[in-house]
Amino acid sequence: MKAAVLVFPGSNCDRDLAVAFRAAGFQTEMVWHKETALPEGTDLVGVPGGFSYGDYLRCGAIAARSPVAAALKAHADRGGYVFAPCNGFQILTEAGMLPGALLRNAGLKYICRTVGLRVEETDSAFTSAYDKGQVIDIPIAHHEGNYNASPETLKRLNGDGRVAFRYVDTPNGAMDGIAGILSENKRVLGMMPHPERAAEPAHGNTDGAALFTGLAQALVAA
Repeated sequence: MKAAVLVFPGSNCDRDLAVAFRAAGFQTEMVWHKETALPEGTDLVGVPGGFSYGDYLRCGAIAARSPVAAALKAHADRGGYVFAPCNGFQILTEAGMLPGALLRNAGLKYICRTVGLRVEETDSAFTSAYDKGQVIDIPIAHHEGNYNASPETLKRLNGDGRVAFRYVDTPNGAMDGIAGILSENKRVLGMMPHPERAAEPAHGNTDGAALFTGLAQALVAA
């Protein structure tokens, strides 16, 4: 299994994501934002958290139009897996790969703490190692994590089982408590919390590890 982690100016969770992928068994390569192609045989692309391009214009707006973005979209379009926490989620919404938008947190303050997430769907490679309804503790660290979408989009996401995670107590004003959503084929996951920061004992919490091990097991089975 091969994973690629994109690296933008301002990314600060790229190495965390690579470590989590490698621990789950992925051969992992870092890919600079100016590249126009992914490594041959890439199964999974990680779009990391951080502050790509300094969050100028809007969070993720410039990264969504970077040279590597076309290769990322092509990978997803042909059925490849994409995992995008925090700034990665913002990038995917800006690129039109996931619906909705991430706005400034209610209260306009940066939030950095561990929060409870409820697993809403297990019918995806990303969530298959959890139980539906299970509550896990995962860190967040964002200023623009307030998920917003039209009523029609929210109805479609809920009806199609594409809400992967909800906050137990919404910290940022996100509509419907949404913390993470899946693409139509459920092979792309964007979420504001950081499971890569809760993936090994040294973190003090391993609730995020199952996301990576479950993903690896699903890809092996496929």
